[in-house]
Amino acid sequence: MQSPLLLLQSISKYIQLTTEEENFFLSLLQPKKIRKKQLLTQEGDINQSAKFVLSGLLRMYSVDKNGFEHIIQFAPAGWWIGDLYSYHKQQPGNLFIDAIEDTEIVEISRNSIDILFEKIPKFERFFRILAENALAAYQQRLSSNLNLPAKDRYGYFVELYPSLFLSLPQKYIASYIGVTPEFLSKMLNQPASKK
Repeated sequence: MQSPLLLLQSISKYIQLTTEEENFFLSLLQPKKIRKKQLLTQEGDINQSAKFVLSGLLRMYSVDKNGFEHIIQFAPAGWWIGDLYSYHKQQPGNLFIDAIEDTEIVEISRNSIDILFEKIPKFERFFRILAENALAAYQQRLSSNLNLPAKDRYGYFVELYPSLFLSLPQKYIASYIGVTPEFLSKMLNQPASKK
């Protein structure tokens, strides 16, 4: 299993922990390995944990009534992922999460997070910042999808996921920016316009 060092580095950007606090936090984590193409969660599941990617790559998506996938988020190493609506409301979710490649994560359950908040209150600040960042990202994404042409949405994708745009299959990028793979291919093969 991958070292949790990446997770501790992520946390240290927002709060400082003692060695004892780090060890307590790490004791609450559940490691998990997900094989390529394996589902981690599916529509109808109630999200009971926060998930952090140590290595590999996950994607979160919905499926419409016609069977088309709409990718909401990619989660490479160093990212958190989960159905926030289902987590906070404890209602069945409508999102799927699966592995694009072999992936290692750590999960922390809702109950463990409550214990963590009680024993180390500064974690409330950390998870609040995560939630605020997620909300800001989703608002930016929604605004982009409503207001920007596909080429600009692609630019936003490249900016958000600089390590992924060269390695992901185009069908996933197309799904994320809301176009067909054929449209994306045609758009990317057009010569740059002269100004």
